[in-house]
Amino acid sequence: MAQKGKILVVDDDRLVLATLTHGLAAAGYEIIDADNGDDAILLARAHKPDLALLDIRMEGKSGFDVAAYLREYCQMPFMFLSAFSDDETVAQVKELGAVAYLVKPLDIRQIVPAVEAAFAQLSKRQGVDAANTSLAQAGDVMSQTIAMAVGVLMHRYSLPRAAAFERLQRLAVTESRPLQVQAERLLDAVELLSKPGEA
Repeated sequence: MAQKGKILVVDDDRLVLATLTHGLAAAGYEIIDADNGDDAILLARAHKPDLALLDIRMEGKSGFDVAAYLREYCQMPFMFLSAFSDDETVAQVKELGAVAYLVKPLDIRQIVPAVEAAFAQLSKRQGVDAANTSLAQAGDVMSQTIAMAVGVLMHRYSLPRAAAFERLQRLAVTESRPLQVQAERLLDAVELLSKPGEA
């Protein structure tokens, strides 16, 4: 069976971890597992999984700590598994930008569809990711429009090239547009703004 994607599963309950690992592997995913937050971060950096499934309350680093790190330094999507669903927890889940939040106890038959839905959501961003890869590997692969839009963002927000590209990418994802279209819209807007002041 072809692998559907690579998932980092993190839970300090060994039984839950084994159940998740077995169930998701059987569904066709490649699994990396950890029973604490520190190991989770090291494994995420080493293996670059496509998605992380995080328990929230663990000894040491919590799932929230791990999620914040993954978001900031790995740009990796994550979903939470937790026995808690109080308002404060839910608010923090939303703030961190999780792709899903599942409340325990969970049946693996509930988790697999949730993971598949998360992957479907993430696949919409693959076009953007591919463009990002081309930026990293060969800047000249970018279309002139995207390159110009990146230049505009660099100038307007005093950003380095990679950060400006990431900003354009985020806008495209947020507004569910192809990167090229987002770049065109940005340049159109700049043109409109600059016209009245031109001599």
